[in-house]
Amino acid sequence: MAHNSAPLRGRELTRSAISATAHCLTGCAIGEVLGMVLATWWGLGNAASIVLAIALAILFGYSLTMGPVLRAGVGFRKAIGIAFAADTLSITVMELMDNAFILAVPGAIAAGLGDALFWWSLLVSLIVAFVITVPVNRVLIARGRGHAVVHAYHH
Repeated sequence: MAHNSAPLRGRELTRSAISATAHCLTGCAIGEVLGMVLATWWGLGNAASIVLAIALAILFGYSLTMGPVLRAGVGFRKAIGIAFAADTLSITVMELMDNAFILAVPGAIAAGLGDALFWWSLLVSLIVAFVITVPVNRVLIARGRGHAVVHAYHH
C-alpha cells in the first residue's frame, strides 16, 4: 500500500470511491469519446470502433493516473506499475459496462456523429459505467487496493 493512513470507512470511503471513479471516468471518457468519434469519422466497422475506443480509454485512463505519480518523482517504470495496480479493475469494469450499453442500444454503434442517438447513448453509457464502477472502487479502496495505491501521490 502506498500510504500509512487509517483505512477509510463510511461516507469518507464512499467519497473516495466516487472521486476515484470520476478520475477513472475522465480518462476513459476522453479515450472513449475520441475513439468513437474517430472510428465514426473514419468509417470503421463496429469491432474496430470498439477496439479503438477501448484502446484510447485505457491509454488516457492510465495516463491520467501516471501524471501525479511521475510528478511525485517516481520513475516511469514504477509509475506504470502503480497505474496498473490502481486502475486496472476500475478501467476494465468501466469499459465493459460502457461498451455493453452501447451495444445493447439498438442502432447506437452504427449511429453517425450528427445523430443524437450517437451522443445520447455515449453519454448514458458513461453514466451507467460510473454508477456500476463506484461500488467496485469502494471495495478496492476499503481493502487498500485500487485507487488507494495511488492516493499518496495525489498530494
